Amino acid sequence: MKLYLLRHADAEARDAEKYPDDLLRPLIKKGYKKIGKAGKLLKEAEVTLDLVLTSPAVRTMETARRLAKELNLPDEIVMPCDALLPEGGGSEVIREINEKHKADALMLVGHEPNLSLLISQLIGGDERIAIHMKKTGLCCLTIDELRDGKCAVLEWLLDPTLL
Repeated sequence: MKLYLLRHADAEARDAEKYPDDLLRPLIKKGYKKIGKAGKLLKEAEVTLDLVLTSPAVRTMETARRLAKELNLPDEIVMPCDALLPEGGGSEVIREINEKHKADALMLVGHEPNLSLLISQLIGGDERIAIHMKKTGLCCLTIDELRDGKCAVLEWLLDPTLL
């Protein structure tokens, strides 16, 4: 399986008055522009996706939908996944994928530090490998059998400043 991980694009600043629920913060223009560039890059690289699981937060849903649009993918392949919420954990994400989803090319759209910790868990067997994904950062892992622990090979990790 190819497992792609994407951190959400730039969103509105945290503001407890404007967004008392942090999950409601939307993307800003800069975020839409960056995810558009990321989508074009993936399209040029002929990346195809069977499924996109995303945190149900507004900023991640908007990121996932924009990426799907850039890749000319049907809306139905973008699905919310509570395990990808900021309070979720890698083991929970792995369990959900294994129990509910079958895909050869899967993308997860989520938050930091969760995505970096998940990458570390999958390539190193624990969360001690120091990885940091910037907003709109992309990662590709190759996995024979997804499990909670070392099971993946890091193919690439893209810093969005390179877009």
